[in-house]
Amino acid sequence: MSRRGNCCDNAVTESFFATFKVELVHETDWRSHDAARRDIFEFVEVWYHRERRHSSLVYCTPVEYEDQLAYNARRVRRTA
Repeated sequence: MSRRGNCCDNAVTESFFATFKVELVHETDWRSHDAARRDIFEFVEVWYHRERRHSSLVYCTPVEYEDQLAYNARRVRRTA
């Protein structure tokens, strides 16, 4: 979230936590804090950012989308 009261940030955050709860939290009964920590890290860093396609990102993963943005920015700088 970027700043307090930014409704656009809130929508993204609410969407993430809805997915997080439905696809991980409500389906899992962790035996330890370490197990929960490991699974949450795996969910966010591996699945959500690197594998899950997002409709708001033209069905790219967040990592793919950021890579495309960086690539396009470099192309624009080279031609300017």
